[in-house]
Amino acid sequence: MEEAQAELASLAAQLEKANVAYHREDAPDLSDAEYDALKARNLAIEQAFPELKLADSPSDRVGAAPSDAFGKIRHVQRMMSLENAFDAEGIVEFAARVGKYLGHSDRIAFTAEPKIDGLSLSLRYEDGVLMQAATRGDGEVGENVLANARTISDIPHQIANAPQVLEVRGEVYMSHADFADLNRRQAERGGKTFANPRNAAAGSLRQLDPAITASRPLRFFAYAWGEVSEPLADTQFGVVERFREMGFQVNPLTRRFEDIQALLGHYAEIEQGRATLGYDIDGVVYKVDDLAMQRRLGFRSATPRWAIAHKFPAELAWTRLLEIDIQVGRTGALSPVARLQPVTVGGVVVQNATLHNEDYIAGRDSKGETIRDGKDIRVGDWVQVYRAGDVIPKIADVDIGKRPDDSAAYVFPTHCPECGSEALRLEGDAVRRCSGGLVCPAQAVERLKHFVSRNAFDIDGLGAKQVEAFYRDGWIKNPADIFDLQATYGQGPRQVKNREGWGAKSAEKLFAGIEAKRQIPLNRLIFALGIRHVGETSAQLLARHYGTWDTFEAVMTKAIPDEGAEWQDLIAIDGVGAVMAKSLVSTFQNKAERAAIDALVAHLQVQDVHAPVQKDSPVAGKSVVFTGTLEKMSRAEAKARAEALGAKVVGSVSAKTDLVVAGPGAGSKAKQAEALGVEMIDEDAWIALIGDA
Repeated sequence: MEEAQAELASLAAQLEKANVAYHREDAPDLSDAEYDALKARNLAIEQAFPELKLADSPSDRVGAAPSDAFGKIRHVQRMMSLENAFDAEGIVEFAARVGKYLGHSDRIAFTAEPKIDGLSLSLRYEDGVLMQAATRGDGEVGENVLANARTISDIPHQIANAPQVLEVRGEVYMSHADFADLNRRQAERGGKTFANPRNAAAGSLRQLDPAITASRPLRFFAYAWGEVSEPLADTQFGVVERFREMGFQVNPLTRRFEDIQALLGHYAEIEQGRATLGYDIDGVVYKVDDLAMQRRLGFRSATPRWAIAHKFPAELAWTRLLEIDIQVGRTGALSPVARLQPVTVGGVVVQNATLHNEDYIAGRDSKGETIRDGKDIRVGDWVQVYRAGDVIPKIADVDIGKRPDDSAAYVFPTHCPECGSEALRLEGDAVRRCSGGLVCPAQAVERLKHFVSRNAFDIDGLGAKQVEAFYRDGWIKNPADIFDLQATYGQGPRQVKNREGWGAKSAEKLFAGIEAKRQIPLNRLIFALGIRHVGETSAQLLARHYGTWDTFEAVMTKAIPDEGAEWQDLIAIDGVGAVMAKSLVSTFQNKAERAAIDALVAHLQVQDVHAPVQKDSPVAGKSVVFTGTLEKMSRAEAKARAEALGAKVVGSVSAKTDLVVAGPGAGSKAKQAEALGVEMIDEDAWIALIGDA
């Protein structure tokens, strides 16, 4: 929910730390359930409100940067992570999304396999000989652990009848019995003992001395692939069978199903037998079986659309609510956070929980319907803490019987706790927002953090901590001040190099990083401005549509909501609605906001951005509108295909439209196309037009 945006920076920091601890240091400080909860909460907010997505969102990242202790290997095909679901409803929704995307009403077959809790490994064979072994790393670059991988008995050194190039991917793990024996031996010799089998497996595989790895009882399950010089099979299940024939260990619980209920039944069987497997799993992975369908479904930024991990259930615990704090986010949202008497939930100590908004505290949902049987939440209450993958810890229930006699209903603040400005709740908004704008220090700091975040300006040497410190000391108040930093604090007694924790080299690095970002692509600048409802994807859409800063700025300045050519052009962009458009226009036409933007742009050379054009495509450079019901492909697939061929997909018909693809039920857009003389074709003609382009 949008009111949770104040959590995003904290979530990103926690997840970055956890990724390094888990993937690089092999010493996680969070349990798998806690990590899943944090990451899925982050993703849930972004899916519901994409405009809130941080530039360096954990949703777009896989693993952590590889250690400098090993050689680096760049994966030819990125090693992705998986979307998570935590109940049967989530799996049913996943299957429905797959069917809708593919335009399928028939049953779609899926495979199901245990999700091994180990370390991902990619093995590259050339002419059947093992030539390379790489950890996941950050998904794009991993660590070279070939010598260590060769010591694992489950990994063949040579494969007969293999394609010329074959990358086999899977999981390195350690059995429960071997883990217990390793820890016993380690303790006897006074060595390091491990917290769990996953840590032991990861630490063993990433030893600098292969002899140590060889002494550790590591195993390997194969279940996926990267680059291959020729197809292995037509189905996911068929590829796994090929792996088995090649001599790899594949999980014996892998099955193929054509019915979702059968799929869920297999999940229940695996969950019930989980303790008897002899190795750790944390869920079941489902994949579309047909590889042609997998190719059509494709990928999101970090996850495939054709696979999902069905994680094991959430956990509950009871504790005392000690205090309710209010955090203020970048757009002024007041987000309540429960401070709890520390309680261990599933092996993780929980001290904080989200309370979402004032309605949630009062026992109502966003539609005004009662939740928790209408029980409100008060300081001093005995509360049930709920940890699941789709949320960070939250309050699931209240024990009224243990409520103190002197308890009082919580009164949500009507003024910002940071600046004292009135906190308003507008009609249709689920959250109360500080009206202070740039006057509010909390909003100003969060905006600056967003400005320097990874997919915005990403200034080397200037992160969230440095922004907070510089803002606190009055050195930077708005983005333009960053580009004056060297001139103002590069010399004299008050200069960057004299600050605590700084020196000449770090100051030089900072100034060089700032100078390097005086040239910035248009999409990054738009995103960095932190305009409400404008996320990274939206910024890219806007940049590709307008091309230059001058054009974009002129339209935002002249546009009048609900009237005029500039407004119509803006909302015609497929993916830009009236809410986002009004937010853009109001920002550029607000005097204070505009002054800050103009001051910033004066320091910059904004680079033009244009949509890529596939020159040999029959629709390259054309403006295309889809209307009515498409029967042979989903709207999402049609749009993705058109854009991949260099077309510009827009949401409304105008004299600038080149082509309208009309399915059954096409209404006003088809009539408008006729009136304007715009070429109009049906879905079959569209498919024939693009062909195999």
